[in-house]
Parts: sequence; C-alpha cells; structure tokens
Amino acid sequence: MAHAKETPRQKLIGMMYLVLTAMLALNVSKEVLNGYTAVNDTVVSSNGDFTEKQKTAFDSFLKEFTMNKIEVEPFWNKAKVASKLSSDMSKYIKDFRDELISITEKVPMDSARNLSMEDMRKKDNYTIPTAFLIGPLENGSKGKARELKQKIAEFRKKISGLVQPSTRKNLSLGLGTDDDFKDAFGKKETWERHYFYDLPLAADIPILNKFITEVNSAELEVVNALLRESIAEDFKYDRIEAKVLPKSNYIFSGEDYEAEVIVAAYDTSHSPKPSVYLMRGVDSLSSDQRANAMQVKTEKGRLNIKFPANELGLQKYAGFVSVPTSSGREKMYHFNSEFFVAIPSMTISPTYMNVLYVGVDNPMSISVTGIPKENLIPSISIGEIKQSRATGEWVAVIPNGAKEAIVSVSVKTSNGIKQMGSFKFRIKKLPDPTPTIANKKGGFITKESILGAGQIIASMPPEFEFNFNFKILSFKLIMERGFETYTYESNNENLTDEMIQQIQRTNRGQILTFENIIALGPSNEKRELPSFYITVK
Repeated sequence: MAHAKETPRQKLIGMMYLVLTAMLALNVSKEVLNGYTAVNDTVVSSNGDFTEKQKTAFDSFLKEFTMNKIEVEPFWNKAKVASKLSSDMSKYIKDFRDELISITEKVPMDSARNLSMEDMRKKDNYTIPTAFLIGPLENGSKGKARELKQKIAEFRKKISGLVQPSTRKNLSLGLGTDDDFKDAFGKKETWERHYFYDLPLAADIPILNKFITEVNSAELEVVNALLRESIAEDFKYDRIEAKVLPKSNYIFSGEDYEAEVIVAAYDTSHSPKPSVYLMRGVDSLSSDQRANAMQVKTEKGRLNIKFPANELGLQKYAGFVSVPTSSGREKMYHFNSEFFVAIPSMTISPTYMNVLYVGVDNPMSISVTGIPKENLIPSISIGEIKQSRATGEWVAVIPNGAKEAIVSVSVKTSNGIKQMGSFKFRIKKLPDPTPTIANKKGGFITKESILGAGQIIASMPPEFEFNFNFKILSFKLIMERGFETYTYESNNENLTDEMIQQIQRTNRGQILTFENIIALGPSNEKRELPSFYITVK
C-alpha cells in the first residue's frame, strides 16, 4: 500500500513514535526478565527444601532398617539406588544448564557455575540458546534438548521400576516426555520445542532448575513408596503380659544379676501358619532356608523353644516368626540368641601328673562352669601356658631353676574380665631314664640279642606316664680280655662297627660294661646316666 509524501514535521513525529514504542518494548522485556529471575529464585529455594525432606525420609527408613534389617534390607537398598539415580540425574542437568550459560555468555564453565542471573549480560538472548537446544530442525530432534529428553525418560523409567507395579501406578513423578504438547494455537508440538524454542536464556534456566526439582520430587516419591512397602500391617492382640528377659542365666558370686522387663502382646485366637522356623548352630536364618529349618508350633499365641543340652560350650540358634497379615502378605520377624553349656566347678589340673616338669609341654585340663573354652584366660607365674596346635588343649612349659608355679584363670564375661581362682604346682625335673640294651639293664643275654638290638635305649620308668623320650648322645663299652682292659666309644646311641666286631668274638661268660652314658633331656639338658653291665649267655 502506497503512502503520501510526508513533511519533515511528520517524519520527525513518526520517528519519535518508533523510539517511544521501542522504549516501551524495552521496559516490558526488563520486567519479564525480572520475572524469570524471581521464578528461578523460587525454584532454587524449593530444591533446598527437598534436601531436608529427603533427609527426613531416609532417617525414617533407616530407623525401620535398624529394627528389622533382614526384611527391610531389600527396600533399603532400592532407596539408596533411587538416591543415586536422582543425584546423577541432578548433576547431569546442572552440567547441562551450566554449559548453556557458558555458550551464551561466552564464559568458561567454572565461571558459568558461579554466575547469578542478575550478573548475566545476555540473559535476554534467545538466538544462541535456541540454536544450542533446538538445533537446525524446528522439532528439536538435532539439538541438545533431544539428549536431555532421553536422559529424563531413562531416569523416570529406572526410578519408577524400583517399586512394585501396583504401587507404580499411584506415583506422581512428573517429568513426562511423552505427553500431548501443544502451542498457543492448539497445534501439536514436540517436547523439545514446547520447552525451549525461541526462549531467552533467562527463561531456559528456571525451566532446567524446575526439572531438577521434579527429579528431587521423584526421588522423594519413590523412597516414601518403598518405605510404605517395607512397613508391616498392624495386628490386633488380645493378651498383654510382662516378661522378664535375664541378661544371663548363670552368674558368679559378687556379680550383679541383670534382666530386661518388657511388655509382650500376643494373640491367643490366631496361630500363624507356619509359626516359627528355627535352626541351631547359626547366627541368622533367611527365609529361603526354611526347608532345612525346624518348625516350631505355637500354643495360644505363645512360642516356646526347648533344646537338649547335650553339647558343651557356646550354643547358637536363629530363626524367624512368620505372620500372615490381613492382606495375605507374609511378614517375617527374625531373631537369634545363644546359651552356654558347661560342667560345674572350676578345674585346673595337669593331665598326667600332680606336678609340672621342666622343659616339656605339660598337658593341663582347665575349665570353668558356664564359660566356653574360648572365653578362658589362663596365666602362669613362671614359664608359659598355651594351647596345643595338635589337640587344642592347654599345655604349660616350665624353664629351669623354678621350684613352684601358680596357674591362674580369668574369664571373659559380659561385665568384663573376672578372676576365677588359682592353683599352686610343684616343679620337678624329669626323672633319669634307665639305659638298656635289648630291653636288658643287667643279667645274662645272648650276643645275638645284643647285636640284634644294636643300640642303647634310654627307657623311662614304667610308672612314668609322661610322653617324653631321652636321646643317647654317647657311651663307652668296656671289655676285658685276659689281663687287658679295652675301651670303645660311640658318639650316638648305636654300637660302632668296632664294638660289633669285638662282641662277635666274645665267649660265654664275657662281661660287657656300658658306662659314661650321656643322654639329652628337655631344654637340651645333658645328663649322665648310671652304668650297667651284662653277661654274655
């Protein structure tokens, strides 16, 4: 449409109008930008509120987990997965947001992370954000927003999959990426275009922060749903009684008796089926072990356990009570306990003798009524007391020079270490062994028997029950031929070749004398044994 020629005055008025219009438009843009800033501040503040709500939810969850660890643990683990998914997704969106700010403001990423909206110089710029987020195609399929959409959809699928299908349909997660999005004219458009097309940076930032809010909200929604799934339904009870639970059924003189008094509620009209599963010798019993466990019945709501005490020491058992709820769901309550089985009185005695011998392992029997072997702490005033690797029994080792030893016993109890008593022992050296050859220490013996034996043996007395053998280190053989005396020496327990030759030449009635017999005893102590002689038969 053609216009008439304008006068200079009309041109001036028209130009002023355009300037005024531009100024008005500029003022509106500033108000809108300020509005975006206010909205963003509100969104960021709400994210801080979610942090406190999430902490409260996890505190409640932790309380349930502590009270019923085995049953709640699967839900607790899923809650931790939900927290990890939320944390990772929030970090991704924050990095996404900071990258957008960095590209638009033309500043490094580290600067973009700390840049407030008030300090942004290009928060009204929509060209750069649109190119970054939407890309060359108007539907946004080639822009960065498509990647964001896929990440959000993946997060939503994973976190909702942590709860049961029946619970999942009632969740309010937000973050919908497949909704029916339409523009101002009612025309259908993509998720990317709906949120990010032709919008300034000041609008994109609160939108991304809003997604972070929805991620936090989804985590809180799922964690609370998992908590509800882990909590058992309430039960009705028709009998309440006080119960006394002693800390120990066996105490020592001078100790305090301790017990816990609780109020027990139970239902005499309802008998759980099955009621109790139990297994001995274990610290815990899971539900998948019920086929191998012992089933215990109830009587009028009471559960009684009875074990024969046919084994000594610490005895453990564990189990769970299975209770069907009103909704038909099985709820399990796990328990475990232990008790001690022991013979009465304290015993400290050597296994073989009434004394302790120097330099050898003296087996000892040590026990205290009601206390398992692993809780005994024996000690000795001189030497060492230890457990034998071969038998597991206690042995005492005494050094030279001692005349007596005191063996004391302490025990580990729930109240700490308690002294039980002591016993005094005399200390002796092992008696000297008797040297023999062919089981003879004198009298008549054939030279064939002498040569067949071939060595001197140090034999302990028959009444001596201790398991220790001396070793012959050396000896001398004295023989007389006519008016001459011949001496032959051996540096071990065996007859030398020369001795054997001389014995073969002996006649009936020939006397063989063995003397200077040196034997090695305990603690490498050398002893000279008494001489002996035999007559060739």
